[in-house]
Amino acid sequence: MVSMETSTISPELLDILRCPVAVQSDAYGDDPGRLELIHNCWLVSADSGMKYPIRKGIPIMLIEEGEKWKNTAVADLPVPPPG
Repeated sequence: MVSMETSTISPELLDILRCPVAVQSDAYGDDPGRLELIHNCWLVSADSGMKYPIRKGIPIMLIEEGEKWKNTAVADLPVPPPG
């Protein structure tokens, strides 16, 4: 039997992380780039549409990584993220 590693992050970390794309824009209000934890292994920005994987408990907040998944529907995000 193979156990799946939980990649979730703490609520405190989730509260301070922001999408690096959204924070560069004035179009998203006073607190741009807030992230939502999806499937316990993805961070999704409603502002930018970027989706960042969490691998081995580490959020991969690279713009290039978020762009790879931007056009993938939340329901279609792989669990766990590849890589």
